[in-house]
Amino acid sequence: MKTAADVMTRSVVDIRSDATVADAIKKMKENDVSSLLVRRDDTMHTWGFMTETDVIEKVVAKALDPASIGVTQIMSKPVITVSPGASLQECAALLTRADIRRVLVYDAKEIVGIVSTSDIFDSL
Repeated sequence: MKTAADVMTRSVVDIRSDATVADAIKKMKENDVSSLLVRRDDTMHTWGFMTETDVIEKVVAKALDPASIGVTQIMSKPVITVSPGASLQECAALLTRADIRRVLVYDAKEIVGIVSTSDIFDSL
């Protein structure tokens, strides 16, 4: 049975927690990604996660200026994670329960990848 480690995207693009949404949009376009991991300031803070959908729903739809909104204002947190050994069934069930499209893969030390619904579908 395939695991999260088998299908995950290993290069997770991240951004500083003090960045603006405008910075995030630029970084997402430069890296051709639809989501970013928001780095934590230190071990006392949690990671955050932001997506194109967050930008559309929380900034564009409200006619806010992306340059004046911080990524921490629109990111989701705490992030939802699975271990690299999690089965794709476990990943799919978690994504369904949480009503999300991506889950981060955490090896007990750091974020090592991301599994999306597309990754799971493509593995079938």
